[in-house]
Amino acid sequence: MASPATAHTAVRRPLDTARPLDALRCDIGGPEALTRVVSDHLRRLGATTRDDGPGAITIGGGGFAPVTARTAWGSAGSGIEDEATAQAVTGVMAVHGRRHGTPRGLGVDYLATATGVLTVQALLAGLIGQARGGSPARVCTTTADRAGLLTVSQYLAAAGADEPEAVEPAPGGPPFTSADGVPFELETLDPGAWAAFWRALDAPADAIRAGWRPFQFRYATACAPFPVDLHDVTRRHTWARIRQAAALSGAEVCRLRTLAERAGEDDGADPWTLRALGPGRPATATAATADRPLAGLTVLEAGRRIQAPLAAHLLGLLGARVIRVEPPGGDPLRGMPPACDGISARWLALNRGKEAVEIDIKAPGDRRRLRELVAEADVFVHNWAPGKAAELELDAEHLTAVNPSLVYAYTGGWADRLDDAPMGTDFMVQARTGVGEVVHPAGEPPVPSLMTLLDVLGGLHGTEAVLAGLLLRERTGHGVRVDSSLLGAADTLLAPALRQAAAGTDPRRPAGFRHPLRTSDGWIAPSDTSAAAAAAYDVSGMCTEDALDRLRGHGLTATAVTTDLSALHHDPRPSGEISRDAHGAPAVPDPWSFA
Repeated sequence: MASPATAHTAVRRPLDTARPLDALRCDIGGPEALTRVVSDHLRRLGATTRDDGPGAITIGGGGFAPVTARTAWGSAGSGIEDEATAQAVTGVMAVHGRRHGTPRGLGVDYLATATGVLTVQALLAGLIGQARGGSPARVCTTTADRAGLLTVSQYLAAAGADEPEAVEPAPGGPPFTSADGVPFELETLDPGAWAAFWRALDAPADAIRAGWRPFQFRYATACAPFPVDLHDVTRRHTWARIRQAAALSGAEVCRLRTLAERAGEDDGADPWTLRALGPGRPATATAATADRPLAGLTVLEAGRRIQAPLAAHLLGLLGARVIRVEPPGGDPLRGMPPACDGISARWLALNRGKEAVEIDIKAPGDRRRLRELVAEADVFVHNWAPGKAAELELDAEHLTAVNPSLVYAYTGGWADRLDDAPMGTDFMVQARTGVGEVVHPAGEPPVPSLMTLLDVLGGLHGTEAVLAGLLLRERTGHGVRVDSSLLGAADTLLAPALRQAAAGTDPRRPAGFRHPLRTSDGWIAPSDTSAAAAAAYDVSGMCTEDALDRLRGHGLTATAVTTDLSALHHDPRPSGEISRDAHGAPAVPDPWSFA
């Protein structure tokens, strides 16, 4: 096991005020949209930041040699020049648009936000490598197009699988609306609770049966073509009656909140929390390198679905050994269709390259085995249901008793910040925080996206929090507990819109914002600055290539929209190559490149 290193001369701070970047200074240069999150998160982690215009991002001081990162939209000449064109090329428009039946751009700067978080990860990882005795990191580049490929990696993997989707993607999905006009999300992971909820509202039995499968797979397909009868049923009942049916069935419902409501309760909290625990053990030899700063570290992951598995996956890409804790018989999501070589393509997108151990955490003997594994690990990360770790005596206080140097990471839903929070899943957090109001422009219903925006962004925050915890461990010599959440991810994504809402300004983009233009054989997406002028040209009768030539001939920027994700394998525009893993499943490039 690798423990806190002492080979560097970084300044140490008292534990009650320590933050991982205390005494460090950062000059921030690059596109403002891509550096907004970088500046904010580095400052929250303790660095003194200064905007330095165009150029690179360089952090140093406190005993560290400078670490440099560059951020860009894409490769020069690729046509990827802003959020709109990055979403178009990487398939984000196609996935977000599935519920509508046509590609649509997200009204919020999702890829810029993800790129910012990934850039912070690169800087933290470079500092950790130094702290562990490795050579100073080389320049790391993070681009929005690679961030985009990462965000759609599960959808891309499914598109390149050996078999079709379990549910054919088609337009449709929640939210539902009550008789008194309340739009709401419904959530349950239990088919029995699903059926009981709808029976309580007198829904037709065949509609209940037909609706479960698209509802169950909506996280995977980004659409949910329910029978129209289910929408008709909720429109016949009041919100009070619907809430009663949910309470009786065990399902959960959440009214779609507005951004103004979220802004009114926003406490400005950090998107993660870090708490130094007891003193750790002496350092051991490390294998850190400039491009694998976590080499020699072991991450133990007990994750479900997306959030924790993605966090651990990224730690593995940075060099850590990752061991998954799975239930007896293995993770059931290994069998989730569609498959490549008999293994779920989606599962491989987040879990390829990991080792696995089967442990029944409800069995005392297996919990002892888990503690033995923890004793030799550097990080333990999980996203179990709230309270489950404490109930099983697997919380931070229990596991740091066997490994004082542990970074204990919990990636949850709400971070205990809201008293009336529903189930902490992606679509419920979107509903509760007003995300739907910014992902669709004015003139459209403010409904959550069926792309798993917050699960992915929450996973990125989880990696960021673990890296911050590892750096704090190196600087203090203590074990660390870190907590991240989907709520924190939503707050990072919504920060500019929440400031507008708090000031009484409408945060929604104008009608038609980031709607691609149809051509005779596809779609094109103008850049945001070219969109108004591009809309004046009728390109519907032109092929995509001719339409692009026409707009570019008038000095406008536009690019073709990727509608078939499997075509990305042969698309020259992204800055990294999409490959195939040992099972034949598509694998996106690492989100960072070191040079």
